[in-house]
Amino acid sequence: MTDITAEELDALHRLNLEMAEVFVAFCKRHGLLCYLCGGGCIGAVRHKGWIPWDDDLDFFMPRDDYEKAIRLWREEMQDGRYKLEKSDEHHIDGNLFFVIRDSQTTYVKPYQADMEMTHGIVLDVLPLDGYPDSRIARAVQCFWALIYSLYRAQMVPENHGKWIRWVGKALLAAVPSRALRYKISSYAERRMTRHRIDACHAITELCSGPGYMKNRYPKEAFAESLFLPFEETRMPVPVGYDRYLTIAFGDYMRMPPAEKQKPSHDVAFMDLTLPYDRYRGKKYLVRK
Repeated sequence: MTDITAEELDALHRLNLEMAEVFVAFCKRHGLLCYLCGGGCIGAVRHKGWIPWDDDLDFFMPRDDYEKAIRLWREEMQDGRYKLEKSDEHHIDGNLFFVIRDSQTTYVKPYQADMEMTHGIVLDVLPLDGYPDSRIARAVQCFWALIYSLYRAQMVPENHGKWIRWVGKALLAAVPSRALRYKISSYAERRMTRHRIDACHAITELCSGPGYMKNRYPKEAFAESLFLPFEETRMPVPVGYDRYLTIAFGDYMRMPPAEKQKPSHDVAFMDLTLPYDRYRGKKYLVRK
């Protein structure tokens, strides 16, 4: 992991927030719902801006708006500075959701260093899906979400325990073809998203890993967005942000212990002043 200096973190905050403003303006223009989630949402509520040691911003979108955003961004924005990337049959970036990347910067993550992609700073955009009322339907949904997660990322999940790592390795080994893995993940995605939000009483996140996948959020908490001060601008959060954050993080207003007040994402190499393609073959896709 590359240590990030205070000056680099300030620059990362500035560039990431600029990208977030472009994304939010795009969503406003098309009437799409989006809201900060995770640390960005906590930052907006607790700090009126960045959590001082945080290093990125993530957004939620309801599934229908999420799918529309992919199509519209590719039609209108893809030729600009900020590139939308999403794994498909021919392109793998290890993510379960679409991301927006800044092509004029360099930000190489260790697990992506061997991948052909836009290695710039990133904005993660995660879909929200309906949480079915039936326990059986919910269990089936989680099963397909786990299958989707493994075969769409096409890598063994880390930090989720030895058992999940062992099972993940076995399932990937059973399907060595990348094309077939993508087909399996596409089928699993259709199965896990079949419960529309408007037909359910609750909402969940299926693309954030097994831990968050279990969360059941009240649908009303995400009915609309509320714009709160965030540094020198304003950013959207779920209108029921307190209920969402309490379920996901507990006492989110309490500051964590000092030893946890540090950036949580690994970065193998970062240059916020030069575009990523200057480092092809040097810092990523290095030929051994």
